[in-house]
Amino acid sequence: MTLPNGLRVLLIPDRSAPVIGVAVVYDVGIRSEPEGRTGFAHLFEHLMFQGSANLEKLAHFRHVQGSGGTFNGSTHFDYTDYYEVLPANALDRALFLEADRMRGPRLTQENLRNQVDVVKEEIRVNVMNRPYGGFPWLRLPPVMFDTFPNAHDGYGSFDDLEAATVADAEEFFAKYYAAGNAVLVVAGDLDLAETTRLVEAHFSDVPARPAPERPSFAEPSLTSERYSTYVDPLAPLPAVAAAWRVPDPIADLAAYLPYVVLAEVLTDGDAARLVERLVLTDRSVTSVGGYVSFMAEPFAVRDPTAFLLQAHLPPGGKPAGVLQAIDEECQRIASDGLMVGELARTQARMGANLLRETDSVLGRALQMAVLEQQRGAPELLGELPSRIGAVTEDAVIKAAASLTPSSRATVELVAGGAR
Repeated sequence: MTLPNGLRVLLIPDRSAPVIGVAVVYDVGIRSEPEGRTGFAHLFEHLMFQGSANLEKLAHFRHVQGSGGTFNGSTHFDYTDYYEVLPANALDRALFLEADRMRGPRLTQENLRNQVDVVKEEIRVNVMNRPYGGFPWLRLPPVMFDTFPNAHDGYGSFDDLEAATVADAEEFFAKYYAAGNAVLVVAGDLDLAETTRLVEAHFSDVPARPAPERPSFAEPSLTSERYSTYVDPLAPLPAVAAAWRVPDPIADLAAYLPYVVLAEVLTDGDAARLVERLVLTDRSVTSVGGYVSFMAEPFAVRDPTAFLLQAHLPPGGKPAGVLQAIDEECQRIASDGLMVGELARTQARMGANLLRETDSVLGRALQMAVLEQQRGAPELLGELPSRIGAVTEDAVIKAAASLTPSSRATVELVAGGAR
């Protein structure tokens, strides 16, 4: 249902356990940040936990944890989510908390400065002071893309974070945190009529504001190889990551899905092509992984995005040799096809993983919220295993053939920590 203020609501009953999951997804992410304010979407996620229209700072934490629940939020390229998992009898409380901060978080100078410091410390811990920090999700986009929305550092520079003002936060909230720009999902042990009543009671009086017009982030595909090298002073071993553009995950799902399958064919499990060759036979890498989208969330991202392969190498390892082996394996699929049972085995494993990921009420709520937000099709969650199972060998062959050096963006990490 859609409330008069534009908030879209999905209710998903599941009486298997006396638990409810509440998720609110806003159509704002890293790509929404204005120039000069890198990291702002993530910073604002932090501000949404610093008190709200009727609650003081940390009250949200106390109310959820005092009810026996857990909560969190996260920022992605194309959305930001907030969620709670609680005993079913705490549904009223969870809806009040989310509606209250949808009306307005406490955007004060004190809260802003405090959370800028928190985010800066997070960057120190997760990127600056950690081996392989930000590799490759922060390093590849500026090599592959040219426009600010797609290429900039989503964690943010310290200078941009320090320059953020309360006025910036108020403008960001007014533009992107409108009810009409959000999806609310409640999943779990719920009564539809009572839950509908509670949702309307808590959210109907949230002021209506139109969702902002979403710009196109489209960029031309690469026509020549791009290669970048940097030294990680803490990394003990070298690494390399390569990325190729893929079809639009929303407008052309049928052409996109073979790349999702191909990533698994190449890297998932000891029998996977690149694992068997690079790790077990050649021993030219210590690990190799493949996935689609920079945050490895293939069904929660808009265009443009990428197919990625990354590998960590032993001391003295040669990235050029690894890239050559990747090219050879992709060409081998393109020319010889897949082995007997290779595709079916991969599809069965992928289908099982999808079902496992959405077995919990929270997993189901978050995935369906994003599918509604980006596609208006939450039912796709139940269709994905069969859609993946319908991907043909010819489609995977075509995807492998497109992974050429001339359309590749590569980042080589030089191990400075080994000195």
